[in-house]
Amino acid sequence: MSPVLSVLDLAPIAPGQTARESFAASVTLAQAAERSGYRRVWYAEHHNMASIASSATSVLIGHVAEHTSSIRLGAGGIMLPNHSPLVIAEQFGTLETLFPGRIDLGLGRAPGSDQQTTVALRRDPSSADSFPQDVLELQAYLSGKAVHGVRSVPRAEGVVPLYILGSSLFGAQLAAQLGLPYAFASHFAPDALHQAVALYRERFQPSAQLAEPYVIAGANAFAAEDHDEAEAQRTVAYRARARAMLAQGRAGANFTDAEIDAFLASPGGRGLAAMTRYTAVGTPDEVRAYLADFAAEAQADELILAHHAQDVADRVRSVELTALAMAAAV
Repeated sequence: MSPVLSVLDLAPIAPGQTARESFAASVTLAQAAERSGYRRVWYAEHHNMASIASSATSVLIGHVAEHTSSIRLGAGGIMLPNHSPLVIAEQFGTLETLFPGRIDLGLGRAPGSDQQTTVALRRDPSSADSFPQDVLELQAYLSGKAVHGVRSVPRAEGVVPLYILGSSLFGAQLAAQLGLPYAFASHFAPDALHQAVALYRERFQPSAQLAEPYVIAGANAFAAEDHDEAEAQRTVAYRARARAMLAQGRAGANFTDAEIDAFLASPGGRGLAAMTRYTAVGTPDEVRAYLADFAAEAQADELILAHHAQDVADRVRSVELTALAMAAAV
């Protein structure tokens, strides 16, 4: 059985591009995903990264929702240690009120940036320790309950479903304990995927939201009509990714392509290269075969795909070709 398909959009700012252009590309991508039958598009909270524009995640979700009509939209995820549960409940209660039946809320406990940004966000580095309690508090607000005499307003009439995001066994255990869907960030942190999913499925406890375990696994995708073109798109995108990470959030690092390639092939760069281990690249048939095998091995009910081609038209085409190929396998 073919897995459900969704999209993870990091709202990338390509070299020479503005944030406004990035947001327009996100709208175009979501519209393509909607036409192509994807279930949802998620946006990730990152800070102090010059190449990613999705820092104000809830604002971006609302913008894209205004320009789409049916696809689910959400956070993949909100880094809850950066916020009070009340503020997130207010934001997503507002979104669900404005766009009923279309809003998801994925939650992670990583800061989504560096220590300096944690200070700038006025958060204590130990905030992540209270993540399980903060999830429960957020869940209470969204369900209309008062916490210490405080209620979240507006409370949406519909349900805002929660998802636990993770790249380690911690998130798997928490999602299982709370009976929530579990999304593993295997598109950039692949090492613990199989162990975490097995643990989640083994320890899952049914809840009011979810009767059976539900796994979403992340992967990267470059689909094109021609295999060599897809490979070329991957090379360009992953060079840009390495360049941005080496720049540590600063724009304008002047590494040549040859220097980036040499770094990625070096002992110091292999770890960075290995982060994108789960990447489907090639023609639609090749991408379909890869993703079908990946979903089976990961025991994934749903795949959330990051289409990384730098050119927006190539990214949209990758979304379309992947959906057509996976639909043909049903």
